[in-house]
This record gives sequence, C-alpha cells and structure tokens, in this order.
Amino acid sequence: MKRRILDGDFLDRLDAASLLLKTAMTGFFGGSRKARSYGNTVEFADFREYFPGDDIRRIDWNVYARFEKYFIKLFTDERQMHNQIYIDCSASMACGKPEKAEAALRVAAAFGYLSVTSMDRVSYKLMKGDVSEDIGFKITNKDTFYRAAQALETTDFEGEVDLERAVVNVEAPGHDDGLTIIISDFLTESNWKKAIDFLLYHRREVMLIQIMSPDELYPDFDGRIHMMDSEAPDIADGRNMRMVVTKKMVEAYQRALDEYEKEIIDFCAARNVTFFTVSSDDPIEKVIFGKGYEAEVIK
Repeated sequence: MKRRILDGDFLDRLDAASLLLKTAMTGFFGGSRKARSYGNTVEFADFREYFPGDDIRRIDWNVYARFEKYFIKLFTDERQMHNQIYIDCSASMACGKPEKAEAALRVAAAFGYLSVTSMDRVSYKLMKGDVSEDIGFKITNKDTFYRAAQALETTDFEGEVDLERAVVNVEAPGHDDGLTIIISDFLTESNWKKAIDFLLYHRREVMLIQIMSPDELYPDFDGRIHMMDSEAPDIADGRNMRMVVTKKMVEAYQRALDEYEKEIIDFCAARNVTFFTVSSDDPIEKVIFGKGYEAEVIK
C-alpha cells in the first residue's frame, strides 16, 4: 500500500525550520552543530595549559603576561549530527481513522527534512519483528531525502514488533552523535524501556513520539462489539473477543490509558528523554510548530 506523505505546501512550511537539540553533540565533521570537542572554528570556547607539541600560534600572550604561564586558546568545533528515526511498522500502526501509519510516516518525514536542512545526516530504521531495517542509503541532503521519502511511502505495516530487540539488535546505534526518534503507538508488551536505556548508554539524545488514533485517545464505544487484535494471526486467536462495552468499561480504559501515559512520562522525565503524544488527525504543522509542543525543535 502506497501512502502519500509529502506535498509542496508541507515542504514549504518546513523549509525555514531547524531541528534543534537540547544538548551539544559530537559526530561527523562538516555540519553546523556546536560539539563538546574543540577544533578550528573562530568561536572561542576555553583555555588550557600549553603542552609541548601544541600549536604555539594559539598561545594567549595576554594570559601569559598575567600568570607567567603558557595557555592556549580552544575553539568550538562544529560537527554534523547523525539523527536516526525508528518507525514502528507493526500491524497496530495500520489501524485508526485517520490511519496511525500515515501519520507516523509524515512525522518521520518532517523530522528527516528538518535534519537535512540543518546539514545533519539522517537514517530511517523500519522496525519489523525483532530487527530494524535500514532504508538502504545515506541521507545527507534534499535529493537523498526525497528518495528516502518515496521509499517510506511504500512501507508495509504488518505483524508484531519487539521494540526492545529491534533497537538493541541494531549494529550501529551511534554514540554521542545525535538524536534518536522512536515513533510508535507504544501499545506493546515488549520491554521498550530497555531500548531507551540502551540508547542512553550510547549517549544518544532520545525523543519518543506516541501516535494514537482519535478513537484510542477518546473512545466512544457502546453496546455489543467484536474486538479484533490487529496483530493476531487469525480470527480464532484468543486476543480477539466479543463483548458488551459499558460506560464503566470505557471509563476504566481511559484510566488505564492515563496511567500508562503517566508511566511513560515519569520514565522519560527521570532520564531527560523527550516524550509527547499526538493524534493521527493532528495536522503535521501542529505537531512541529504548535505551542505547548514539548520537544524544542523550532527556533
């Protein structure tokens, strides 16, 4: 199934935006991010004591005159970050009206576009089963981004996804070189928290974006219904059931959903991880530019 995720107006709205991170990162040379290392840019960062072999042209003679010790100037380096975007491709993401899958792809495309316009490299990871499939080529500019967006439009959403293993099994998760975004409904029995801790161990900045459909956020069911699990292999699966939905059951569901979201929020807050929930019917402009949006991504 092909989903259209880009249009001219969408790109025009994003063109002037820049994806900002809350902390400075190290990464590949050539980008525009302030790194925690020192290099040859003109922006002064700090002093350190001179050691034999250092470039004597960096000695600050004014400081020597005051302290009678040699100190050299350090300047902020600028490096290209590698932002990685993981997309949950489970069957549950293909549910909802509007479909969560299409919303997830548009959010992924938006953050990818903002990355390349900020001169950062971006990778897309399609989480399927217990692995994450790389989209297959480097995305470093608008041309390669457009190719990636076309590939994303043909993504299949089916089966189950183990969020923990799909992230932990990645051969090159990166280390202290950018932002990892995970886009999912997080309606899973897998231990996604271990995936987050794995990324933090690698000193990645982490952002979780939960995509939910309006009927999941604000259920309006009443009476006898047939509940079908989107990830069940067949209709006889025990996860499918017929039931009579009452007002009390809907209220209990809402409480359980609120408690689960609070659990995610508390977990993320304790680790300085950004988390927010969007509805699949939210316009992408609201997700990226809307006031109250918790991720600090807009200048």
